Amino acid sequence: MTTLQRTPFYQSHLDNNGKIVDFSGWELPIHYGSQIDEHEAVRTDAGMFDVSHMVITDVEGAQAKAWLQKLLANDVAKLKTVGKALYSGMLNADGGVIDDLIVYLINEDETQYRIISNAATRDKDLAQFNKVAEDFDVRLTERPELAILAVQGPKAVAKLKRAKPAWADTLDALKPFVGADLTDIEGSDWFVARTGYTGEDGVEVILHGDHASDFYKLLLEHEIKPAGLGARDTLRMEAGMNLYGHDMDDTVSPYECNMGWTLALKDDRDFVGREALVAKRKQSQEEGSAMKQVGLLLETRGVLREGMSVTINQGTDKESSGIITSGTFSPTLKQSIAIARVPESVTDEDTVQVDLRGKGKFVDVRVLKLPFVRNGAKQFD
Repeated sequence: MTTLQRTPFYQSHLDNNGKIVDFSGWELPIHYGSQIDEHEAVRTDAGMFDVSHMVITDVEGAQAKAWLQKLLANDVAKLKTVGKALYSGMLNADGGVIDDLIVYLINEDETQYRIISNAATRDKDLAQFNKVAEDFDVRLTERPELAILAVQGPKAVAKLKRAKPAWADTLDALKPFVGADLTDIEGSDWFVARTGYTGEDGVEVILHGDHASDFYKLLLEHEIKPAGLGARDTLRMEAGMNLYGHDMDDTVSPYECNMGWTLALKDDRDFVGREALVAKRKQSQEEGSAMKQVGLLLETRGVLREGMSVTINQGTDKESSGIITSGTFSPTLKQSIAIARVPESVTDEDTVQVDLRGKGKFVDVRVLKLPFVRNGAKQFD
């Protein structure tokens, strides 16, 4: 029997009545009593999520930049200033997504970077890192002793500044997708970045696990509400953000999961998966089989669920043409929403059909461009 892992915030979750579940081999809170309350706190005020299960890998070496340019579909050459972050897919040789991750530039001479990747894909991620690293002068160091706390919501930064007044100037200067070292203020291993997974303003704080409990207590004292995996999922879905293993995986190309914008293809950089990705894209467009990602909105009763088929009404024939990859009830919209993969011919003005109960009774569903909600407001008429 595999022993589940615990983050440095584990006791904090128990102390606040967190309901603990197994998430990718980690004991994490699904909620602290009410998933809806936690969701609404992040949309209207401030909440915090333990994301210490994410994998932190520090990268160092004379060829660190060249290694990342081979490894990733996006190009770290875009990182022009220390602390800047880059979102990218890491592809396999067939152009499928091994994982999606974030890379930070750590020093000016481009010899140090930090990667934040998904817990569920840790083993295959590290295997790919090391495989590609065989041809480069680069050293990889996993940092399991570090913790990560996401502080999210329209009042998150203001409340964090009250909790940590010495951070105020740093937080005020942070632009989206930029991080800053807090060593001079807090000591080694402290880092804050204006990133998140909720569609709201906020930051993610990296700190040594030894400081986790005290930091958590401090944020509680400043009325930042604990939030669990349940709220994290409904928030990210409203924001139209992918969840690995659901909305994309090794068999799905970036074009099919709304990650085409992350592909840096303007030059001839030879990254892993590029040749297959470009060839398959061209073939699918020529054959009319290209797929894309859309949002679906159910305007009647019911709940859209992962795995449901999406069909396009063609007279009396209903041909299965897509699939829901994530579905839920939206606490903000008070309607069911889904992320789906459908043919590229489907437009944002179309109505498609879903068999909600698997009995051949199809229900009309509205197609929307993602996201559904951003900064607390719905993004469609």
